[in-house]
Amino acid sequence: MHSTLAAWLHNLDPYAIGPIRWYGLSYLLGFTIAWLLVRRIARAGVTPLKPVHASDLIVAVAIGIIVGGRLGYVLFYRPDLLWTVYDGLPFWGVLAINEGGMASHGGMIGGVLACWIFARRHDPSIPMLHALDLIAFAAPLGLFFGRIANFINGELIGRPAPEGLPWAVKFPQEMYDWPRERLDRLLEQYQRVLGEEGHVFYRGPYELVDQLIALIQAGDEQAITFVEPLLTPRHPSQLYAALLEGLMVFLVLLWAWRKPQSPGLIAALFAIVYAVGRIANEFFRRPDVHIQDAEFAWLNITRGQWLSGLLLLVGVWGVWYVHRRGSVPMGGWHRGPWTTQKPSEAKPVRNR
Repeated sequence: MHSTLAAWLHNLDPYAIGPIRWYGLSYLLGFTIAWLLVRRIARAGVTPLKPVHASDLIVAVAIGIIVGGRLGYVLFYRPDLLWTVYDGLPFWGVLAINEGGMASHGGMIGGVLACWIFARRHDPSIPMLHALDLIAFAAPLGLFFGRIANFINGELIGRPAPEGLPWAVKFPQEMYDWPRERLDRLLEQYQRVLGEEGHVFYRGPYELVDQLIALIQAGDEQAITFVEPLLTPRHPSQLYAALLEGLMVFLVLLWAWRKPQSPGLIAALFAIVYAVGRIANEFFRRPDVHIQDAEFAWLNITRGQWLSGLLLLVGVWGVWYVHRRGSVPMGGWHRGPWTTQKPSEAKPVRNR
C-alpha cells in the first residue's frame, strides 16, 4: 500500500493470477476448509455423517449459498433486478453479477435449505439440525476469507474515519459512487492534467475511474498524486467484518464444539454471534448508496442491521427450541452413542 496524508491508499490488485480473482480463491479456500473440517469430524466417529458423504454435503451447501446469496442480494437490496432485462448476455438482471453481488443473509437461507434437502433425500440418518450444525461450525473461516477478499477488491467500504485514525484507508473505488456531476468535473480536471490526449483515452467518467484505479494499482505516481487528495480516509470495515463475522464466530463455536451438543445448538449460536458481530460492524461499514436513505435510515438502522436483528431473534429462539426438544447430543471431539462403529473399528480421537 502507498501511505500518505495520515491514511493508506488502497492499491491492491483484485486479480491473484491472470484472470483469477482473489474473491474466487476465497470461496474455493472457504469451501475446501469446510470440507476438510467436516470430513475430519466424520472420520472421528462423532457424527452419523459418513466421511464419504462429507463432500456431498459441502457441494450441496455451496450451491445453496451461491444461489441463495445472489437471490438474497436481489430481494433484499436490488429488487429492481427482477424485472431488468438486457439486450445481450446475461439477459436478466438477476444473473448480472456485475450489478451488485451476494448477500450473506441470503446465503445463509440457501445453506439452510441445502442442509434440509441433503438430510431429507441424501442421507435420512442425519438429523437436519445436526447437518446444520456441521455447516455452521465449518462456515465462519470461509466468511473470514471472503471479507479479506472484499478488502482486496475495495468493495463494501467503510464509513469516514475520525481524523488521525492510524489504520484508516483511502479506497479509490469510492469514486464509482460519486454523483455524476462530480465525476464529470473529475474527467475535465484529469484531461487538463494529461493534455489533449486525454480526450482520446477517456470518453466518459466511469471509464476514467476504471483507468485511474488500474493506474493506482500499477503504482503510477501521477494518478496517485491526482486522486489521493480527493479521497476520504475510511474505516477498513471489511477487516473488522473478517474478525467479527468470521474469526470471532469460529472461536466461539470451536469452544462450544468441545463436547457433544443437542442438534441445532451450534447453528443457533452461529446465528446469535454472527448477528451481534454484523450489527456492530454496520456502525463502521458504509450503507449501500442506493438504499442508505431508505426505510429505517431515520433510526440510523441499516438494512444489514435489521436483517441481522431478525437473525438474532431466530438464534435466540433456536437455543430455546433445542433445549426444549431435548435430543441426543452429537458432535464434540469424543465418540458418542449415535455412532454405528464398534470401538475396535474406530480410530482414536485426541482430546482437544
